[in-house]
Amino acid sequence: MSPPSKAIAGKDVVLVEDIVDTGITTDTALKYLRDFQPASLKLCALLDKPSRRRVPVTINYLGFEVEDLFIVGYGIDFDQKYRQLPDIYHL
Repeated sequence: MSPPSKAIAGKDVVLVEDIVDTGITTDTALKYLRDFQPASLKLCALLDKPSRRRVPVTINYLGFEVEDLFIVGYGIDFDQKYRQLPDIYHL
């Protein structure tokens, strides 16, 4: 398997996130991936919590914007519970 730098250099890359919250982790991941010089780099997120943003992040493809609530379901868990729910809920 090629190292990441060769695997994505010159390629169109989409980073997929479940939730963009403060933006800190997402911004760090985007900066890391940019160092490998992809042809383009886009962000796709299922959920966005803009009220909690501490670092600006541009989401190119967004499912839903949500309020500052604890979200569960559709693969997102709380203490290893609720991940299997077929829809998105808040606790």
